[in-house]
Amino acid sequence: MKSNIVLYFLFAGCLVSACSQKSTQEPMREEIDLTIEAKQVAEYQGKPVFEYLLGNGTMQVELSNYGGLVSKIIVPDKNGKLENIALTLDHVEDFLTKPNPFFGATAGRVANRIANAEFRLDGTTYKLAKTNGNNHLHGGVEGFNKKVWTPEIYSNDSVVGVKMTYLSKDGEEGYPGNLETTLWMELTTDNTLRIRFEAITDKKTIVNLTNHTYFNLGGMKRDVLDHEFQFWADYYTPVDDELIPTGEVKDVTGTPFDFRSPKILGDQIAANREGFDHNMVRKLEKSPEMKHFVQVRHPETGRIMDMYSDNTGVQFYTANFISNFPGADGKTYDKHWGFCLESQNWPDAINHENFPSPILNPGEKYEHQIEYKFSVEK
Repeated sequence: MKSNIVLYFLFAGCLVSACSQKSTQEPMREEIDLTIEAKQVAEYQGKPVFEYLLGNGTMQVELSNYGGLVSKIIVPDKNGKLENIALTLDHVEDFLTKPNPFFGATAGRVANRIANAEFRLDGTTYKLAKTNGNNHLHGGVEGFNKKVWTPEIYSNDSVVGVKMTYLSKDGEEGYPGNLETTLWMELTTDNTLRIRFEAITDKKTIVNLTNHTYFNLGGMKRDVLDHEFQFWADYYTPVDDELIPTGEVKDVTGTPFDFRSPKILGDQIAANREGFDHNMVRKLEKSPEMKHFVQVRHPETGRIMDMYSDNTGVQFYTANFISNFPGADGKTYDKHWGFCLESQNWPDAINHENFPSPILNPGEKYEHQIEYKFSVEK
């Protein structure tokens, strides 16, 4: 049985100029409508699957508790035209039955690749599913992207969002420990999509969570080769032919990975042959400090996206393996029709002693925050 829930929240904030002055006149006020619409669209394995639409009067984000999914991000261009800028399927319920390359999904328990689909922890070798050649990718056959999370709507004066929880049981997809994960996905009044993760375990394990949205700031009219990128990343981790890190940490200077000044993506891909599927390094060690990681600009539409993260790296992926994919609204997605900025720990970190550790011990808490802030240049 499908159900509909519509909740509206209104936040009225004083303009800076009005609130900073004493006056007998009624102060000017700026009203920002924060809204949540919730609709049950399906059941999966006996659990309800919801579609959520978060709005702030300027932009909208469509989410689901299936897969911790970001299914649409609808933002204006410089002329005020609203368009979805996330590669997706037509409906949330389509994700239950149609294979797709992790569009908008939460990837876990360990995002990215683990070499040879195995790792050792305290003398024990854990065997994982080989889902990417000889390697393990994004949590396995049924990773977090295929789980129904337990949702809860929330709001305050500056955000509306959905809190989701999922218990990954000891041995699921080969990983040790009962892992309790909490995911917050929220839209702010300043046009920021904020994603936060927390996780705790009862047994030593490994964790690396991220969101896998594919962006196209042009609104899916063509590929993203005309997008301009600037990374605040001085290093990257080279990979072998199977896209497994070699263990090196290289300076980007003099390479196609040097985006420290704004670069047109098509020019950099031409210099790097097939495209990017690499870890760009923002920090060499873990810390809770949020860093400005990337700015992406689309000159034609004026759309800008700034990404911030407290993690050590971001997997920069330029949709190299998408080909003739039937996407939403009758569009056919092809190579380089989107890009991913997957904030995370470094790939295959458990197999490289010089990489930041992905190990989570009992009594510790895994924490990770990502922000995608949207704006328009006039």
